[in-house]
Amino acid sequence: MLNFNFYNPTEVVFGKGQMKQLDGLVPKNSRILITYGGGSVKKFGTLDKVIDELKKSNREIFEFGGIEPNPQFETLMKAVKLVRENKIDFILAVGGGSVMDGTKFIGIASCKDEYIGKEEKLLTQGMISVDKTIPFGTVVTLPATGSEMNNGGVISNGENKLAIFSKKSFPIFSILDPELTYTLPKTQVANGVVDTFIHTVEQYVTYPVDAKFQDRTAEGILQTLVEIGKETIENPTNYDARANLVWAATMGLNGLIGSGVPQDWSVHMIGHEVTAIFGIDHAKTLAAILPATWKIRKTEKFEKLLQYAERVWDIREGTNEEKVDLAILKTEEFFQSLGITTKLSDYGIKEDNINRIIDSLKSHGMVKLSERGDQTLEITREIIIKAL
Repeated sequence: MLNFNFYNPTEVVFGKGQMKQLDGLVPKNSRILITYGGGSVKKFGTLDKVIDELKKSNREIFEFGGIEPNPQFETLMKAVKLVRENKIDFILAVGGGSVMDGTKFIGIASCKDEYIGKEEKLLTQGMISVDKTIPFGTVVTLPATGSEMNNGGVISNGENKLAIFSKKSFPIFSILDPELTYTLPKTQVANGVVDTFIHTVEQYVTYPVDAKFQDRTAEGILQTLVEIGKETIENPTNYDARANLVWAATMGLNGLIGSGVPQDWSVHMIGHEVTAIFGIDHAKTLAAILPATWKIRKTEKFEKLLQYAERVWDIREGTNEEKVDLAILKTEEFFQSLGITTKLSDYGIKEDNINRIIDSLKSHGMVKLSERGDQTLEITREIIIKAL
């Protein structure tokens, strides 16, 4: 096992009806900004429930809606302006990963006085050093990204997708009520299952370092997703299935299974570029890139792929090569069973689009990817071709 530091201060409030705890979690006499996305939280009454709880104590409440999937810098800066003008001292993100990611940036940018007028430079820093940020909590309506229990986010600036992190950007608390996710469209639930699955394997299918706990926990998340994925899409009010998805999504990217192990993230790096350029849902790009990556990088990942085959899919017969190949096939079939294709060509991407993706990766310094840093642009090109 590799050396690691693990820190996660977020309080998780999980289960049915846990919105009733909101009043006690948010500071009294505060000036609160509620952030949300495209309006579904209004349509289905979640925002009203949040406001009713917050009004139980003396607070001044402001709203900022319209945070996009893959939140745009320009949109978030409008929220930063609102925070500064109204002296907001707490933010409540109501929504999914994009709203939470955007809220993390809003909190940082609102407090970095030396960056006033040049906040765009914050997006180039990755890990942002801050003395303070606007504290925030979350009410999760879409299980997928784990942003409700980590300190990272992905912000878009035009076609560029940039990761930000800060030690100050963990949510103070996150309310996870699976019933708040019942109204999600099937395609968003499927995206959440796939996103969680691939978050997990990016930290698991690398190379062995004898991290038994992390491996077994990752395998448990993956087996859970396989077990409940189709069920929670087809029967959204099955509470137990949806609760398991919500918790798996959180645990997949809260730092636990990634501690002390090598991590890849090449699938995400390529997928981010494809999403930014072509507007395809993030999880859908990942579902195509992952199997292709495993096929091209099978030798480098063979030991963990074999472990994945035996422990997650219970493949016991055949040669080791046959086990690995069957595990990759079963992964593709799992994604397809959720209604998600595993071919980029199904979204209209053709071979003559590849140079644009490669050039974008190169411009962002993504020239040596993978857990070993040995995935060159030439290898990435092979992966994208295979993903077509």
